[in-house]
Amino acid sequence: MQDTDIKFLEDSFKKYYFKHFDLIRVPERTSEREFGFQKFNSGMTRHIQIKDDKELHLLFMQNVPSDVYCSNAYYSFPNLPMNEKDWKEADLIFDIDAKDLNLTCRANHTVSICNECNEISKDSNQCRKCNSTKLEKKSLPCKNCIEQSKIQVEKLSEILIEDFAIDKENIHVYFSGNEGFHVYVYNSQFQEIGSRERSELTDYISLRGAIPETFGMRKFKQDRAAFPDFDEKGWKGRFSKHVFGSKSKRSKIITELLANGYSSFQKTLDDVSKNIGVKIDPNVTMDIHRIFRLPGSINSKSGLTKILCKDLTKFDPYTEASFLSDETIEVLANFPIEFKLKNKKFGPYNNEKVTVPTFAGVYMICKKLAKIA
Repeated sequence: MQDTDIKFLEDSFKKYYFKHFDLIRVPERTSEREFGFQKFNSGMTRHIQIKDDKELHLLFMQNVPSDVYCSNAYYSFPNLPMNEKDWKEADLIFDIDAKDLNLTCRANHTVSICNECNEISKDSNQCRKCNSTKLEKKSLPCKNCIEQSKIQVEKLSEILIEDFAIDKENIHVYFSGNEGFHVYVYNSQFQEIGSRERSELTDYISLRGAIPETFGMRKFKQDRAAFPDFDEKGWKGRFSKHVFGSKSKRSKIITELLANGYSSFQKTLDDVSKNIGVKIDPNVTMDIHRIFRLPGSINSKSGLTKILCKDLTKFDPYTEASFLSDETIEVLANFPIEFKLKNKKFGPYNNEKVTVPTFAGVYMICKKLAKIA
């Protein structure tokens, strides 16, 4: 990224933090958490201890970070190296990202940037100009990406509440600032569990590794009564509703499943897992030392804000998470697809100078699809 682009982004981010610091969520037990930040074109600085919102505000003003992070873990000494921090517990956090949903729409709004010659084209595996295969993919998530991600959030929330008895009030959903959502669980019975137990939680939530015996199928001894009913709790009930469709079809479908045999049932179960299991990133949840993007801060991959979703159904990130200025800026844009921010349409642009609002200019530059003219 060229120096003029960095200066423009830093100025835009600094104005945001000066004007919207009230959106920054200073987490509870602040002094027990580890903070970190990155600056444009530089590495991560972490193992920082913050005592209160004044110190946090100072961090933003002194450093003009591209990204700011905070641990989900609580430590006795958050400013010390990892092996000396003295880990106490950690909030549960789940990451749901549109890129992990295998949506067909992504081909329509993904571009390829050649690392050799910087040629930009619609989603491809080879540069049309120099034939290089060293390409960087950039996606501009569409409405369908967001809506499908919301469905995963709703499925996750249902499991947390119904299967794990977590209070709805302790589940907070944040737009990540780019392609998905972060789901935080506070004050649960899982605060003190380690990585292995959190990995098992993700397996359950994703329905990963499910075996036929759990859902009534036996290798050697068939038993129709072992198959789950509609009214059962947890995955057995969800399995019944998805596979049988209705109570009236249950008996007929069980007969078919038994006739097809154990191996066929395992394939059916794998398909069921893909369809009704929640698509979360397990590595995020099981990492008890990870630092997460701070709510209220800007995501440098998009220029959008990580923000609490008070009404997930109505939430629109492209209006509610875009806080940067409307002041105009001239950029050189090479943008083969259209996008929409704050109810305004932009693009496609074919390597041309255009005057756009700051919020749109930041979005394009963060996506590496424009630069200051």
